[in-house]
Amino acid sequence: MNRTERLYRIDQLLQERHVVPVQVFLSDLDVSLATFKRDLEYLRDRLNAPIIWDRDIRGYRFEKARVGNRYSLPGLWFNASEIHALLLMHQLLKNLEPGILAPHIEPLLSRLRLLLDQDGVPLASVDKRIRLQRVNARSYEHHHFAPLATAVLQRRRVVIEHYNKVRDEIVRREVSPQRLTYYRENWYLDAYCHLRNDLRSFGLDALHGVWIGQEAAKDVSDEDIGAALDGGYGIFSGTRVEWAELAFSSERARWVARETWHPRQQSWFDDKGSYHLRLPYSAPTELVMDVLRHVPHVRVIAPASLRELVVVKLQEALNSV
Repeated sequence: MNRTERLYRIDQLLQERHVVPVQVFLSDLDVSLATFKRDLEYLRDRLNAPIIWDRDIRGYRFEKARVGNRYSLPGLWFNASEIHALLLMHQLLKNLEPGILAPHIEPLLSRLRLLLDQDGVPLASVDKRIRLQRVNARSYEHHHFAPLATAVLQRRRVVIEHYNKVRDEIVRREVSPQRLTYYRENWYLDAYCHLRNDLRSFGLDALHGVWIGQEAAKDVSDEDIGAALDGGYGIFSGTRVEWAELAFSSERARWVARETWHPRQQSWFDDKGSYHLRLPYSAPTELVMDVLRHVPHVRVIAPASLRELVVVKLQEALNSV
């Protein structure tokens, strides 16, 4: 029985028997008196367990009047490996968006720090030894995230001021938020736009203002959201879906063959070692950008319209040099 299991067992015996003599602990835990006292001290000092020795009844029990920090043992369900995984998850969340979840997970982190002490792994080492880099992340107003998350979960409409980069104008819209999507280092609000009477995705970096309304949000079915926003390639939506076929050189296939471009993609190798990737798309914008990243190691097999668009972009790039 490891230390975590012993701590939980001590708590269980006190909960079940109310009063527990020392010899019962020593026999049940199969430990020495010195080890038991170290465990008891840990429970009292580190986890705020209100355990007292009752001289009259010659046993340990929980103190009836509990004051100060509330006692609980959520961390005791985790072994050392699970604690390390949770701390790594915290590091990922912190790098994903600093400050969003920190106030909510700090109590858990405090308990994990205490439990991790016994393994000699300080929390600071996680920050030092686990390195994450965010690339192509666009900055946005962080205080916009909380009201959007609240509106999504509480199913309330919001008013947003959205900057359209193409037209270089700000438009105020009332939307019914459906979900928040984190895609390629950036956050998007998927919502039903009451101005356009249709589903839209709004990058949080393009929001200049967010206000939660009182009116209930319009609910859109998962099927309709999927058909409008998830059917094609990337973040660009559309209901008209086409299928593209790309062929990568055998050299580039060493990387691309391990990548997932779309959940419904199809792939195979031909007899010459080229890697073929077939995937759906609605708007070609993002797909064209990803194809251009692999030039000259990729060919657009189909459709012809996508191939022509890639040629146009390549020609424009040559003309701009």
